[in-house]
Amino acid sequence: MFSATEALSRLAPKLDQLTREVLFDDVWRRGALSPRERSLITLAAVLGQARPHALAFHLRRGLDNGLSAEELGELLTHLAFYIGWPSATAALEQLDAVLADQTR
Repeated sequence: MFSATEALSRLAPKLDQLTREVLFDDVWRRGALSPRERSLITLAAVLGQARPHALAFHLRRGLDNGLSAEELGELLTHLAFYIGWPSATAALEQLDAVLADQTR
């Protein structure tokens, strides 16, 4: 089974290139917002749009960008009132899995 990243590069190389070069090498590095702030915004958008396939990736990215597990838990608690309890609790399960993977 291939990961989404492998499928992207194999099936849509131009989309893969745009994702790497425009989104992550340009947009994510613009100076007006920090990577940490961009992670908070992106996680809220991913959850608000019900995009669970992107959630684990952006939870890991948030941790890499300086967000703590406590801050991510607080973000999901706050968002529960805006995106719904089921979405927030499902995201907490994914956060737990991401954190467990990091300790292995």
